[in-house]
Amino acid sequence: MSDRYLGSGTLDPSHAGLTGPVPEHLPSRLTISLWDFSWYTRAEAGGPYADLDAACAATAALGYNTIRICAAPLLLFGNLGLDDLASALEIEGLGPRPDGGYFGQRTRWYDAPGGYTLDLAARLTELFDAASRHGLVVILASWEYQQSPAFARSEDWFRAIDAVPLADRYALLAGAWHRLILALTDAGHRQRIALVELHNEVDFSILPRLQDGGSEAVRHLRELHPDLLVTASYGKPPHLTMHELPDGLGAAQFHIYSYGVLDALQKRIDIRSENSPDFPNPELTSLLQPGAPTPACYGRPAEWKFAATVVTDQMVYGYDWIDAEAWDAWLYNEYGAYREVMRREIESRVIAVAGWARWRHIPAIVGEGWIGYTPLHGTFEEGPIGRDLAEHGIRIALEHGVWGMVLGSNAAPHHPFWSNKEWQLRLNALIRAH
Repeated sequence: MSDRYLGSGTLDPSHAGLTGPVPEHLPSRLTISLWDFSWYTRAEAGGPYADLDAACAATAALGYNTIRICAAPLLLFGNLGLDDLASALEIEGLGPRPDGGYFGQRTRWYDAPGGYTLDLAARLTELFDAASRHGLVVILASWEYQQSPAFARSEDWFRAIDAVPLADRYALLAGAWHRLILALTDAGHRQRIALVELHNEVDFSILPRLQDGGSEAVRHLRELHPDLLVTASYGKPPHLTMHELPDGLGAAQFHIYSYGVLDALQKRIDIRSENSPDFPNPELTSLLQPGAPTPACYGRPAEWKFAATVVTDQMVYGYDWIDAEAWDAWLYNEYGAYREVMRREIESRVIAVAGWARWRHIPAIVGEGWIGYTPLHGTFEEGPIGRDLAEHGIRIALEHGVWGMVLGSNAAPHHPFWSNKEWQLRLNALIRAH
């Protein structure tokens, strides 16, 4: 055995404990179910969120202690003249198709049939009341500059926030959050707030860079509410250049996706682009259901809905008409070549985020993960490979002191994966044991 000194003794190998302190009244670990905007866009009769108390009860029964939602702060508290709309918000989804169905019918997150009206402010209070009864805490975020308004029948919500100059949007969000937090405080729910995110995925939304006004807005909101954790989230953390992130974030809430084989398929079939002249290309055509209509016959949602969301018309058409079994088969057949890089990507990104959070002395959260965006009935991420990658990410996150994490972005009441109760119970028990 060699006694040579190789320098490793100068490094502190300990990752014991969380990366940063958390309020004492919150759980020691967060196991998160991503309810996003679906808690109000999928509240149709018989839908997964028609009964909020039942949805909270089912979530707690599976071992979750946290839900992450779009609280629509700009609609509810943005002072944009939208009060009447908020109190009678008609949910349409992406709208009816010429064939009698509705756009997004087989597209994950966009499968909202609509057809009902709700008072969103009252529903937010109802959600917090139900969360309180079932011992859940809530991560508050906004998807409004990413997609939430696209589900409304009226375009007024989108037009109102889109009219705000780009440079003013972070300040608008901070003001709306301040008023929303005060309203929840008055309702007795302040301690139920686990985290406030200025906005979801600022790098994939209709917003400036966080450095251009966003970090100042976060700091201002933290000064107004020093007892709360306040931050903003990134869809793709700059894991190779974390030092370039702006100062002022109160938590490291980053999303860890490793697209790998999924990215290879998406590029092959050109499904995430828009205005491709040869769409659908032969590769995508070979994966479509028999009898799938042409894009022209399929039709498209109202143009303003595409302006209000980051999802393209090619994605909606492709996911609505893909043969999910053929999609999954391609991924399974090709996965071997991507296995090691996908595992390493998840591991390296989690470690980078946790290391940065420990340096900043703030708690770390993985609010979304682990593979990526798939058709509603695609099961690759819910299957053995996807579950293995998720478990790998969760174990690495726990080892490196990450405070909160999802089991996967699809582990929520509005996704088919919700039916796999045994796996969710097991992984949630693993997280909470730490």
